[in-house]
Amino acid sequence: MTARRFRHLAAGIALLLVGCAQTTASTPAPDDTLYVARDVVGDGIFSAGIEGPAWGPDGALYAVSFGRDGTIGRVTFDADGSGNAALFATLPAGSTGNGIRFAADGSMFIADYSGHHVLRIAAGAREAAVFAHMPQANQPNDIALAPDGTLYASDPKWADNTGQLWRIDRTGTPHLLETGMGTTNGVEVSPDGKRLYVNESVQRTVWVYDLLADGGVTNKRLLIAFDDHGLDGMRTDVKGNLYIARYGAGAVAIVSPEGKVLREVALKGRKPTNVAFGGPDGRTVYVTLQDRGAIEAFRAETPGREAGL
Repeated sequence: MTARRFRHLAAGIALLLVGCAQTTASTPAPDDTLYVARDVVGDGIFSAGIEGPAWGPDGALYAVSFGRDGTIGRVTFDADGSGNAALFATLPAGSTGNGIRFAADGSMFIADYSGHHVLRIAAGAREAAVFAHMPQANQPNDIALAPDGTLYASDPKWADNTGQLWRIDRTGTPHLLETGMGTTNGVEVSPDGKRLYVNESVQRTVWVYDLLADGGVTNKRLLIAFDDHGLDGMRTDVKGNLYIARYGAGAVAIVSPEGKVLREVALKGRKPTNVAFGGPDGRTVYVTLQDRGAIEAFRAETPGREAGL
């Protein structure tokens, strides 16, 4: 990869990045510089199918489509914050990963949109097995893990811009919660486990439900609607603020639990697909970029809700 020059968004200082097959050496924003995007994995290391991402209990970041679809990459970090990406796992034939979440026991769940599954990789292993088989699903896209271990999966049908919402219990049994929705994509649970958030990409809406004791949903209402661009993956911080990938806008929107946009964080790429909190203090937000096949990151004031997993 040839050396690339770019302008640091915070200080306007030109930096020289030298990439290679698996790394990009970049100087991270200092810890007291908030909401300034920087590269941690450079262009083309992942394919355009890059998604996930999720911070593992081993202190590494995981994302799908390392080099090609059907794989999972693992990113470790140097002292300066630059990332070193390598192949972690190859998924079974016919499977394509999308959203990733880690359970409290260290096992990894992966939404498999082409195989119509949710896959699971046990802690310490690298081979994926079917956890939930969902033949009635369109294409499981993103997943969220509630504090009690219940999974929720978005299920868009891009051909007609509709979608569904699923609950997957701790035994791997899927339950259809709602159909006839818009193109369901990002899905997330509030820190207290009492709310479920689901967005619709094409319709640019974010819905919120109350969660019932049995994992069901009730009291659906609109949290926020955007005027332009698409919506993709999202996460909450410990205060319940939503960090939403704004596909096509080149930004991550931070939205309060009341539906107010608190800020938008500008990115280098235009097509963010998902976000995840990580780092030693849980305050680094990692963003996967479809148009770059890269991963950017910025520092936030508040850690993510899953930082303690």
